[in-house]
Amino acid sequence: MIVFVISIIILIFICLVLAYYAYYYNRFQELLIKSNEAEANIDTSLRKRFDLLNKSIGIIKANTQTENEVLELIVKLRSRKISNFELDRQLYDAINEFNTYKENYPALAESDSFIKIDEALNESEVEIEALRKYYNDNITAYNKLVKTFPSNIVAILSKFKEKNYYDGKNMNDDIINDFKL
Repeated sequence: MIVFVISIIILIFICLVLAYYAYYYNRFQELLIKSNEAEANIDTSLRKRFDLLNKSIGIIKANTQTENEVLELIVKLRSRKISNFELDRQLYDAINEFNTYKENYPALAESDSFIKIDEALNESEVEIEALRKYYNDNITAYNKLVKTFPSNIVAILSKFKEKNYYDGKNMNDDIINDFKL
């Protein structure tokens, strides 16, 4: 009878450990899926931003009659394979150049096509900022699980590692996908 009771206790303990493991493993997976979803949405927004800046090249050239290369950074990015995070940094620089043209050429700033692109770029910035926040919120929750007891046991067993935030600085390649324009 005692062996039967001990067997039941051991069986209940094993079931509890397995339930604990399954719960935290699924929680890790849920957060990874959400952060991947946010990254895919950021990718879409960055592509939109890139396309807008690419369209603006012709408008800038037509309204400024400049022989210089306009938005050289965008032209260079057309053939490069870079991460979303690096693309975001590069597009930020290109937008600064775009704004310089807007300030230096008043006639350009009055062009309907240019105004539409400028408005769309501003909208995309708001969208990307919200997506960055969503991504970082999920990474915060994920990193808390990786570092805190008892979920860190599941992290160690499943080899879940801490992830970096999307802050625009020195992102590790383990959390970013390559982005081909």
